[in-house]
Amino acid sequence: MQVNPGPGPGFAPAPPKAPARPVGLVTVLGPAFVAAIAYVDPGNFATNFQAGASTGYQLVWIVVMANLVAMPIQFLSAKLGVVTGRSLPQLCRERLPRPMARLMWGQAEVVAMATDLAEFIGAAVGLKLLFDMPFPMAALVTALAAFAVLSLQRRGHRPFEVAVTAALILIGAGFAYLALRIPPEPAALVHGLQPSLSGDDTLLLAVGIIGATVMPHAIYLHSGLTGGRIDVRDVDERVRVLRLGRVDIVVAMSLAGLVNLTMLAVSAELFHGHAGDLTLEGVHSGLAETVGGGAALAFAVALLASGVSSAGVGTAAGQVIMDGFLRRRLSLVLRRAVTMVPAVVVLCSGVDPTQVLVLSQVVLSFGIPPALIALTALTGSRAVMGEHANTPRLNALMVLITLVLTGMNAVVVVLQFT
Repeated sequence: MQVNPGPGPGFAPAPPKAPARPVGLVTVLGPAFVAAIAYVDPGNFATNFQAGASTGYQLVWIVVMANLVAMPIQFLSAKLGVVTGRSLPQLCRERLPRPMARLMWGQAEVVAMATDLAEFIGAAVGLKLLFDMPFPMAALVTALAAFAVLSLQRRGHRPFEVAVTAALILIGAGFAYLALRIPPEPAALVHGLQPSLSGDDTLLLAVGIIGATVMPHAIYLHSGLTGGRIDVRDVDERVRVLRLGRVDIVVAMSLAGLVNLTMLAVSAELFHGHAGDLTLEGVHSGLAETVGGGAALAFAVALLASGVSSAGVGTAAGQVIMDGFLRRRLSLVLRRAVTMVPAVVVLCSGVDPTQVLVLSQVVLSFGIPPALIALTALTGSRAVMGEHANTPRLNALMVLITLVLTGMNAVVVVLQFT
């Protein structure tokens, strides 16, 4: 979509504006809630509960920072879609040299597979906890449930968004109940806002939290959800859509942030000092023994809702990635079958699913810088965004975020090999 610069000297007067349409918050609301599911997927369960058990409240500041950083990132992705009518992968294909675009596609697909791995494992664990279902069968049920969620897209964007938003609210309700039953210690929460990374594996857990929170596939997906969603007719209407989209993002990301913070606080209160034995199954049994069956049920239901909904969102993101970078679309059945294989192998191998979830989030954190570099470059370009291009201050903020995340990734690599 080309941005109209407006009439200049020597041009005919602009035609009168069409009557204003009621573009309200309800019309714009939705894409951020779909993206927010990626911020509370099973990888978040694994990393946040591991972090709370290993370090207590020490990494509260990482959880808060990651969720605050997510807001401008998701806004830029949404803005890119609204202003250009295209997704981030589409613009990368159009604007980057072909070898670089193919390289971007390759790393984005690795990110999508790591995402699918976390989501399938989480949903399978949830089914096992609730119904004692064997892992291979649970993986099949998860795939069918994800297809059911995705099939809503055939009826338009709204049914799909409503279903995913309902899942996000269910997850939030489950952790609101846990917060009431296991209230966090206010002084410890405040102390945890002080940056600190002391202790073994603390940095690895911090990067895992960031990778589980600032999800690369959500950056690609959000622009695809907003591109062409509303056919804006003039600059004023576009500005209004962007302003309302910012509200959508703040509400959705704040809800996701509160859920992540509750995960860490519950784990810090119940499991601090028992990190070596902590798995998602261990969290469930620990809640049942120390708090009661209701708390264990709330955890299992929230985990299942997270896994199923995020599996559907992950498949939608994979479609946006492939269609954007390659102009090709696989059938949902084929794409889900391909990306499900690693999860089924892990579930049938007897490997600890929780540890795989944590490591998958570290892999995801390495997919963040390429997506952020492309997003910052495109949204900062007046040739792409016109008058909606980033301000120098916003560009500087995005560069700082990218450098910090890249630096943390580099430190993790050095620590792992030394």
